[in-house]
Amino acid sequence: MGLDQYAYAVMPHKDNTDFHVYWNRKDADAPAGAVTEIAYWRKHANLQGYMKALWEEKREMAGDPAQPETEGWFAGTVVFNCQPVRLTFQDLADLEQAVLEDDLPYTQGFFFGESQPEDEEDTLAFIAKAREAIACDMEVYYDSWW
Repeated sequence: MGLDQYAYAVMPHKDNTDFHVYWNRKDADAPAGAVTEIAYWRKHANLQGYMKALWEEKREMAGDPAQPETEGWFAGTVVFNCQPVRLTFQDLADLEQAVLEDDLPYTQGFFFGESQPEDEEDTLAFIAKAREAIACDMEVYYDSWW
């Protein structure tokens, strides 16, 4: 158990949104090349905190703010789990700046573990791959599962 994080490039589709991917990384019916995993992190908690804040900001801007859970363990909190978020060139530039300035928010969670120094290098490599994918007319998403 724990925090698994993925970034993947997908072929554009009319049904893709900032919060929904027509083809997901596990979709057996996706055509060849429709989904390409470009990064994987294990328990990079600070990146998860950054992406949760980005997801909440994008939801707010879309007029559909994230709502807290109403039942169970997480009642009263907004849960960012198994929620894709589309990343733009600007999102990647902002993430790169946060990584280079050591400004990812310190994040904790029961399953999250702790970010490690090597996560910074992996995240910068991801940003480079994501920019290449967007330049090739793909769309880039971040998703996590914990």
